[in-house]
Amino acid sequence: MERGLADMPNGEIREKIMVDEAKIDKIIDKYVGQRGVLIQLLLDMQREFNWIPREAIKRINEKLKIPESEVYRVASFYTALSLEPRGKYLVRVCKGTACYVRGAERIVTAAERAIGVKAGETTSDFKFTLQTVNCLGCCALGPVVEINGKYYGLLTPKALNEIISHLRGE
Repeated sequence: MERGLADMPNGEIREKIMVDEAKIDKIIDKYVGQRGVLIQLLLDMQREFNWIPREAIKRINEKLKIPESEVYRVASFYTALSLEPRGKYLVRVCKGTACYVRGAERIVTAAERAIGVKAGETTSDFKFTLQTVNCLGCCALGPVVEINGKYYGLLTPKALNEIISHLRGE
């Protein structure tokens, strides 16, 4: 298996991630002087960086005077937001009841093999993050995988391997 981020010391992870502070400021500047913008601001950060960097939280506090504790509270509540680096492709495997009885565990195993990390981890090249979720709301299509907003239903391990190979550019 590939060495995932979970196996790397924090300092090594930070070295791999270059956060453009000018981009952080540009996003924040769109919201200066406005109230009730924190969720949208964090969604913009997530879209830009694939996570909410610590530097962004500090800058939000400095420029918008929103306490860091409030930013962390909101960022940790919503699953669309992440305080940990995510890969370019967020692969979410449904393990809800309908998907489970239709072979979700085989899909999780196939995804772990194809991507090279365990569920809950990100590849060291930040190309893939693999997650399991309780339900994707597509029970009739189980087992289901969602990748960056696109849903793949009635999956087999072989079909998932082909999808991952395509995303890798193989």
